[in-house]
Amino acid sequence: MENVLFCNPPWWVDIPFSDGGDGPYEPVVRAGIRAGSRWPYTTETQSRPDNFVSREYLPYPFFLGSAATYVAAHAGAQVDFRDSIALRESYQSFFRFLAAKRYDYIFLESATSSWDHDRKLIRKINALCPWTRIVLCGPITVKAAELLAHYPLHACIHGEYEKGAVRVVKDGESGEISHDLLTVEELNRAPFPYMDSVHVGHYWDHAQPFPDRPQTNPEHPQAIVWGSRGCPYKCIFCVWPAVMTGNDPDGTGKRTVRFYSADYIGAWVRWLIDAFQVSCIYFDDDTFNLGDRHVQAVCAVMKDMDIPWSAMCRADTISRDTWVLMKEAGCYNVKIGFESGSQWVVDNIVNKRLDLEKAREVVHFLHQLGVTVHGTFTYGLPGETAEQMMETKRFIASMPLNTYQESGTAEIEGTPLSTLRQSKSLRAYAGATLAAGYEINADGNLKMASIRNLLNSFSAAR
Repeated sequence: MENVLFCNPPWWVDIPFSDGGDGPYEPVVRAGIRAGSRWPYTTETQSRPDNFVSREYLPYPFFLGSAATYVAAHAGAQVDFRDSIALRESYQSFFRFLAAKRYDYIFLESATSSWDHDRKLIRKINALCPWTRIVLCGPITVKAAELLAHYPLHACIHGEYEKGAVRVVKDGESGEISHDLLTVEELNRAPFPYMDSVHVGHYWDHAQPFPDRPQTNPEHPQAIVWGSRGCPYKCIFCVWPAVMTGNDPDGTGKRTVRFYSADYIGAWVRWLIDAFQVSCIYFDDDTFNLGDRHVQAVCAVMKDMDIPWSAMCRADTISRDTWVLMKEAGCYNVKIGFESGSQWVVDNIVNKRLDLEKAREVVHFLHQLGVTVHGTFTYGLPGETAEQMMETKRFIASMPLNTYQESGTAEIEGTPLSTLRQSKSLRAYAGATLAAGYEINADGNLKMASIRNLLNSFSAAR
C-alpha cells in the first residue's frame, strides 16, 4: 500500500529552512497564506514557528483536503494530511514529520505568489526524501512543462486534482496531467474533505459580530465549507474559476458551476458539528448565492442545523425574499465583492457585470434586515487611474458596511490578468491596459502598501 501525504508546507518570510523554531523572533513576523487562498500572499502574524495564535485569518485548503479523502477512498492508499500553515509549524517540525514516515508520494499546491519560496522547498524535500515522488498542484501548474523540466517533480496536475491524484497513485501516471474535474454526480458522492481534531480549531475567516450581540464574535471552532465549485463570472484577476475549476486564461471560455446538493451539505455540516463540535459555519464559495433555487434549498438545511453561518456572495444574484430566507436560516453576515467604486472600471477592466447602484441598495437592505456586510475592494487594476481609485473610497463611504477590506490586485498565473501581460490586450477587457504606473505583483498585500502611498500623494496634490 502506497503512503501518500497531502501537505501545505510552512511558509515563513526571512526564516531559513534550517531554523528550529526556537527564535528569537520579533513580536510580529511575516508568514504566507497558500493553499485555500484564491490569491496567496504574505502577511504579518502574531503566531511564530511552532507557536500558534488563534483568530487570525487561516483558510481551509479545499482542493488539498478534498483530494486527500478522495485518494484514500479511490486509490487504496494510506493517506495523511498536514496543513503546516494552519498549524503555524516550523520548518524543522515539518521536516521531522516527513522523516518519521517514508512517503511514496507528496502532493502540494503552489501559485505565483509562493513559487519563489516553494521551488526552494521542493528541492529541500527532494534532498531529504529522494525516494519520494513529489506531485505539484495549484495555479502554478499552468507552467507545467517548464516546471517538470527544471525541478524534481514526478507530476503536475492542472486544476482541481482529486481524479488526477488517483491517476498518479493508482494508475501510475506521471508528467503533465490535464484538467479532469469531478462531475456533479461524482462531487456529491465524494467523501467529505479531510478534517481532524488537530486541525479543526485552526481555521478562521474574519467573522463579524452577531448583529444582535455586537460585542460577541462567533466562537471556535468555525468550519469553512463549500456549497458549490466554480463561478460563471469572469473577473480579470480571479484565480480559481480561471485555473482550478476551469481552463479559461483569457476570459473568453465557458465557465461552469457545480452545486453540492442540499442533502450533501446537510450531511457535511452535521458531521462537522457532531464530530468536532463546530459552532459556526462559513461558506467560502467563489459565489455562494448563485440563484434563488440553490440558496433556498441550502437555507432549508441550515435552518434545521440551528447554527450561525455566513457566506461569500454577490449583491445581484438572488431576490430580496431569498436574502430574508438566509437571515431566517441563521445567516448573520455576508461578504460581497464590489472590486471598484467606479462603474467604468467594473464594466471595462474587471468585467464583473455588476450594477454598483443596485449593489449599494442591497447593502442598505441587508443593513435594515440585520445582516452584517463585509465589502471587498481591489486597487491597482491595469488601466485604473488614481481618480478612479478615489471613486472607490467615496463609494465605500456611501454604504453602511460593517467592515471592508482593500487589497492590491494580485497577478496570478493562469488568470486573464496574467494573460494580459503576455498578450498585451484582451478582447473581453477593453479597458485593461498595461499603462505606465501599473504595478505587477503577485502578492496583493505588498502591492497595497505602495498603492496607499500613491493615493496619499494624489490626495495631497489636490
